[in-house]
Amino acid sequence: MKTLAAVLVQQNEPLELLELKIPSLKSGQVLVQIAYSGVCQTQLNEIRGHKGPDQYLPHTMGHEASGTVLEVGSAVKKVKPGDRVVLSWIKGTGADEPNTVYEASDGRKVQSGAISTFLEKAIISENRIIPIPNTMPLKEAALLGCAIPTGAGVIFNEMNVKPGQSVAIFGIGGVGLSAILAARHLQANPLIAIDVIDEKLKKAKQLGATHAINAKTQDVVKTIQEITGGPGVDFSLECAGRKDTMETAFNALKPSKSLCVIAGNAPKGHHIQLDPFDLIRGKRIIGTWGGNSSIDKDVTNYINLFQNKSFPMGELISHEVGLKDINHLMKLLEKGEVYRGMIAF
Repeated sequence: MKTLAAVLVQQNEPLELLELKIPSLKSGQVLVQIAYSGVCQTQLNEIRGHKGPDQYLPHTMGHEASGTVLEVGSAVKKVKPGDRVVLSWIKGTGADEPNTVYEASDGRKVQSGAISTFLEKAIISENRIIPIPNTMPLKEAALLGCAIPTGAGVIFNEMNVKPGQSVAIFGIGGVGLSAILAARHLQANPLIAIDVIDEKLKKAKQLGATHAINAKTQDVVKTIQEITGGPGVDFSLECAGRKDTMETAFNALKPSKSLCVIAGNAPKGHHIQLDPFDLIRGKRIIGTWGGNSSIDKDVTNYINLFQNKSFPMGELISHEVGLKDINHLMKLLEKGEVYRGMIAF
């Protein structure tokens, strides 16, 4: 059996479409027919080498998708052929099979991790798969692999926002908009969106933000203080992956009993600067690993919210392309024009 895949062959070069031979499944692996794959800033960081030299080239890409199970390994208990599933980079229950090696038509070996989703058919580790009901649309389900559990997960799991508490979201992409949905659901007020693109800020307000700040034209910290009528917000979330944005998100907090969560990935070697006295006064700053999500349980919870009309997840999808147009979508993502891009197979 063969599959078409978008492969990173060399950093800072377009992805190549290669036909790959699918190897036999290991005992804890699952073969999935991919329906939709999300496209994330993480993949752009890989292409641009922001994490440093890539020792696994050439390799497959993608870590958020939905699809249908075609075949399961001998030890797999979680799913069976025919099941509809979400694929996530966040580890859940089940066997952990960390790697697969495909073979290109020219004989080259192509590396793949426990999950890759820029493929028509993909071998996935059992612990990166979550079964979903047939009533859940596969397009929106793909967002449950990364964007929703990370962005909304921070709001629910790391912040535990209470009604009337103030939240500022820095960077309005897929993760930032997911956080907007969750903060609105928990009745955060004010709920402030910060970006440099007016169209993204407009979308944030459509989805529940009470205020929007364009960081190119406004003093962010001063404007937040004016909105809150005080020294800052209870919570801030940084999703842009920029050093200066991380520092601003921390500075936008009120002086005590406040929390900044960093979800964005800054390029390797970048460092942020903070005033340590702010920490003594009671400001806190933490990172997050996928919104601290318990992926098997949380996916079910988000599906319930979606089906109850509380979480309009489809609003996050701004672009949908076929696999052959993946490099065009990456260019749009790099320009900041994409909320969440989706590959439709």
